[in-house]
Amino acid sequence: MSARFRGVPARIGTPVVRTRLGTLGGVVILAVLLWRIDTGVLVEGLRRIDGPALLAGLGIGLVTTVFSAWRWALVARGIGIRLPLGAAVADYYRALFLNAALPGGVLGDVHRAVRHGQSAGDMGRGVRAVVLERTAGQLALFAVGAVVLVSMPSPVLDEVRQAAPVVGLGVLGACAVVLAVRMNRAPGRGAGRGVFAGVREGLLSRRNAPGVLVSSVVVLAGYVGMFVLAADVAGADASVAELLPLAVLALLAMGLPLNVGGWGPREGVTAWAFGAAGLGAGRGLTVAVVYGVLSLVASLPGVVVLVGRWYAGVRGGGLGVLAPAAPSLPHSRLRSSGGTPIVPGGVAPGPPVGLRPRPQTPDGLDVPGGPERAPSADVSNEKYVANESAKLARISLPFSAEPREGRPMTPESV
Repeated sequence: MSARFRGVPARIGTPVVRTRLGTLGGVVILAVLLWRIDTGVLVEGLRRIDGPALLAGLGIGLVTTVFSAWRWALVARGIGIRLPLGAAVADYYRALFLNAALPGGVLGDVHRAVRHGQSAGDMGRGVRAVVLERTAGQLALFAVGAVVLVSMPSPVLDEVRQAAPVVGLGVLGACAVVLAVRMNRAPGRGAGRGVFAGVREGLLSRRNAPGVLVSSVVVLAGYVGMFVLAADVAGADASVAELLPLAVLALLAMGLPLNVGGWGPREGVTAWAFGAAGLGAGRGLTVAVVYGVLSLVASLPGVVVLVGRWYAGVRGGGLGVLAPAAPSLPHSRLRSSGGTPIVPGGVAPGPPVGLRPRPQTPDGLDVPGGPERAPSADVSNEKYVANESAKLARISLPFSAEPREGRPMTPESV
């Protein structure tokens, strides 16, 4: 029994199993919320989603996607990969839609990392660019979220203030350890050399740091604006100052791997935070669901990108099928005069330019002497085909075309 269960931890640690467990966790969270909370408020909030709200969600999504793609292009350029902004925006839209439509919430990012690495011819740098870009966004969220949760009233204000000194010392200690290891390591060695170089060139260089910082702040402001819009659509009676720390908590919860396309922890944390703030857990669940719907609508341009890329691939791969075929010959003509195969549906290849075929006896044997030089380089394929057809016709007759030993031409004389 011990040998049977010995490999269980290794199997649980595989990406496929982790994704399935995360999906299961998200489903369980949503099921518990729908079981424990009145769904009447949820249905009412969903009915209030109208055209202006959807257009506002598309506009906010456009801003956040463009700035996220710009941050990705900056990071890629910093580590030595070319990424045009237009292509980055299209790929980012596609990744957002895949994140929202597939379990796990990160498969779209994995897809764009692999595709970018393949197109750039450097898979390692392509994946590193996506990881660094996502890391920059998470660092901005942690930094701004820490300031908001420490300074503004929220359900976790006391807990955050008590944990802030410990967390701050831990971060400083980790930075000191990393710096010491970096300084004492021999140049050009170590597995983390590429990671440190990517962080330095992609995020912290003078050329990239301002753009990465600005784009991260704008993207985070767009996410908060989407949350405030969802709260307004859901009918939450709260000011922006009251909603800001709740939005930070919801965004932090979205980073947890227990989700189904981003659904699950966000709804649970938002329902708890709204209930603790006195705004009602049902209202918090409604805000989270409306936020999810608006985010999904904001990612719908990714469907256009997917369909367009698919159609372009199908059209490009089908050009050879649509190419005109060569004139065909009867399938019975299998060989030309020089023994060269004739492909069914194709044209029989002619003899080499400037050469005349070997003379042959009536029995089909070559006359010694080799090929003769033709007076002209132009040789007609039709002539060879006609001669070969006549020869094959003679061979295929059921009896000889000439009498032998003076006897009449009969089937018995064959």
